[in-house]
Amino acid sequence: MAFKDIFKDENDINEKSVVGFASFVIMVLFAIADLVTGYVGKDLVINEFVYNSFVIVTLGSFGIGEAGKIFGKKE
Repeated sequence: MAFKDIFKDENDINEKSVVGFASFVIMVLFAIADLVTGYVGKDLVINEFVYNSFVIVTLGSFGIGEAGKIFGKKE
């Protein structure tokens, strides 16, 4: 599959799951960075609204993906 095929309406990739997974990975990286800086003795300052935005994107992406599976047309 070429990169341009990702943007077609008919493809094998679930874009909502990709966005949700990327957001989840960023949340995990925030958590690891917080643990490392805490271990070193420094305070990692992350604005709460930034982290909450990633939580909402993650839950929204996976929720929309699952709702699409449940309420989508049956073949």
